[in-house]
Amino acid sequence: MPDILYYDGQCPLCNREMAKLGQLCDADLQLTDIHSLNDREDLPDRETLLRTLHLKTANGELLTGIDANVMAWQHTRLGPLWRWLRWPLIRPLADSIYRLWAERRYRRLYLN
Repeated sequence: MPDILYYDGQCPLCNREMAKLGQLCDADLQLTDIHSLNDREDLPDRETLLRTLHLKTANGELLTGIDANVMAWQHTRLGPLWRWLRWPLIRPLADSIYRLWAERRYRRLYLN
């Protein structure tokens, strides 16, 4: 069973990143557009999924935000370049910046 990255297929920036990730990733990562999902009991609701990136690992763990992004990129040869975002001194700042960006992106796409 692969890791599954859930992304917003109506977001131009998300689509560009997923296109690049899709070219580089191995077979153990599946990219899934949130808008193609039916309601599923094992996932958060659609609005929650749209607000931030989610990745469900092969063992069932649900990662969000930068954790999801970094894990997805581990399925490529570029994975090590993303790990610094999880270093203890960098993590809080990176998480804060991601949360601000994700909220702004969601408001721009869905609340205007």
